[in-house]
Amino acid sequence: MLKLIRKYCTMKPPTNAALLHDVDIPTKKATFGMGCFWSNDSLFGATLGVVRTRVGYSGGTTKNPGYRNIGDHTEVIELDFDPKTVSYEELLDMFWANHEYGLTTKLKRQYQSMILYHDDEQKEAAEASYKQMQVRSNEPLRTEIAPAGIFYPAEDYHQKYRLQGHKDLCDSIGLDSTKLQTSHLAARLNGYLVGVGGKTQFEQEVVSLGLSEKQAEYVRRELERNEGGGLAC
Repeated sequence: MLKLIRKYCTMKPPTNAALLHDVDIPTKKATFGMGCFWSNDSLFGATLGVVRTRVGYSGGTTKNPGYRNIGDHTEVIELDFDPKTVSYEELLDMFWANHEYGLTTKLKRQYQSMILYHDDEQKEAAEASYKQMQVRSNEPLRTEIAPAGIFYPAEDYHQKYRLQGHKDLCDSIGLDSTKLQTSHLAARLNGYLVGVGGKTQFEQEVVSLGLSEKQAEYVRRELERNEGGGLAC
């Protein structure tokens, strides 16, 4: 895992009231374990229909886990998504296609492949997709499917990890500890900055995100530079 960024984005108020931090629409939750959660945060953050993302620890019994004392939990990403725009089945397709360490490799619990469902409908969809994937695999899948339990948010330096590498941009959008987990804009930028989502999608929603021309041009350059480069931690 890359060296952790410990200098967080400076907590300054946003200078542009149009910045799209908050999206107030009905959403559903989805929770996945796919290996290192930094990459997943970028992957889903730039996915249309995903409203908010946060990374953390879940799937185990250890109370109040942290990165240095994760216990029997797994690194997971929790999403708030708009089912009118993206279906749970589409999110499952992304889940199966984007495991950093593979689906059949035996891993330590921290990086376990995992689907934590939030209702019976998600359980049925997860189990059906698992069966479909197993048919295609020459080896047994190691993915666990279980009901979602307590989600423990990870430390701030893990949230929107790629975005936090751009301190001036973070300062300019007023990113703070709360917005690291709740901001729609932060989720999007965390993906776009590493090339996820693509230039066409970015241009289609850049105005609605509320970015200034200077901010937009900076993100545009980074997106073009990194598009197609992969998301490995």
